[in-house]
Amino acid sequence: MQITPTALPDVLVIEPRVFKDERGFFLEQFQARRYAAAGIAGPMVQDNHSGSRRGVLRGLHYQRRFPQGKLVSVLVGEIFDVAVDLRRSSPTFGKWVGVTLTAESRRQLWVPAGFAHGFYTVSDWAEIAYKVTDFYNPEDERTLLWNDPQVGVVWPLNGAAPLLSPKDAKGSPLAAAEAFD
Repeated sequence: MQITPTALPDVLVIEPRVFKDERGFFLEQFQARRYAAAGIAGPMVQDNHSGSRRGVLRGLHYQRRFPQGKLVSVLVGEIFDVAVDLRRSSPTFGKWVGVTLTAESRRQLWVPAGFAHGFYTVSDWAEIAYKVTDFYNPEDERTLLWNDPQVGVVWPLNGAAPLLSPKDAKGSPLAAAEAFD
């Protein structure tokens, strides 16, 4: 597999090795030893699968006391995946990176603990699978405001308003967010 750091060096794009022939393809979606050697810390404790229609924006989510690293893959369709650094001690605090992930490319994004994560569905339908390093804790979940001008994420909205959950519409701006040390 090929690992490429993004503009936020701890956020990684992973391109698994894909074996193709006339029957289709095979790839290792995750292999603990290989990912650990690449610096992607485990253990992975939960697998999540979500489906969204075009225009849905989910995020930017994080857990403060039980932070999760997330290994994101797209199984169907296309998304614009975003990570925002919420580690106050980091030189990239408050900075963001966005990566287009598609089922066709099979690229993955590693979003370490200490980052807010979200995505926007670009295709008519997308299904996202992601492994996480800690269990979901609804009382600990926080939401960074998706359109906070201080962060300045440039979402590929093409002039349309995104479809948001009530929770995501009321996210906290970076200045009021419960960030990490």
